[in-house]
Amino acid sequence: MNSISSAIVETNLPTRFGNFKLKAYQSEFEQFPHLALFTEDYLEKEIIDVRIHSECMTGDVFGSAKCDCGEQLDYSMRWIQKHGGAILYLRQEGRGIGLVNKLMAYNLQEDGLNTREANLELGFHADPRNYEKAIEMLNDLGIEKIRLLTNNPEKIKAFEHTEIQLVDRIPIEIKPGLENLSYLETKKNEMGHLLTKTNGFQRK
Repeated sequence: MNSISSAIVETNLPTRFGNFKLKAYQSEFEQFPHLALFTEDYLEKEIIDVRIHSECMTGDVFGSAKCDCGEQLDYSMRWIQKHGGAILYLRQEGRGIGLVNKLMAYNLQEDGLNTREANLELGFHADPRNYEKAIEMLNDLGIEKIRLLTNNPEKIKAFEHTEIQLVDRIPIEIKPGLENLSYLETKKNEMGHLLTKTNGFQRK
């Protein structure tokens, strides 16, 4: 895999959440770079709020109710705009299995498998993502101490043997709905995600 040395391009990005800076970094897909979205004053704090977000076209773009990805991204953009910091948008669609395979997994889920079982049925690990690129991007941005917006323990573990100090975790929980409750329960019960809002949800 190619290593990130520096950003390919940097630009301004006004959004409905406010103004951000945007940097593009080389990925293994030439036309689909990793992205760093950050506030102009992000380095003014000693400890910087960071969200590592893996691409989810169905959730981020089309507002899929099958997952909580799009809502997590919106929450993160609001949070980072308010508190300062950075969002790293990694090209790891479908937990790293790609869009077509994710859609195939959707079909398996309609046949009764959960999100973890569907990935395994397709011959993948339940979650084959890694976060080495995120570490490289943070190094390029000059970020050394972070508070990480996540519920995923694997993202926390990614910093164990790095020079970046993870000081705290910021929960980023989205209220479940009927369409994504089973998905969130699987993430909590089978993949170890640090979720609480699935408790007590009443299916109607």
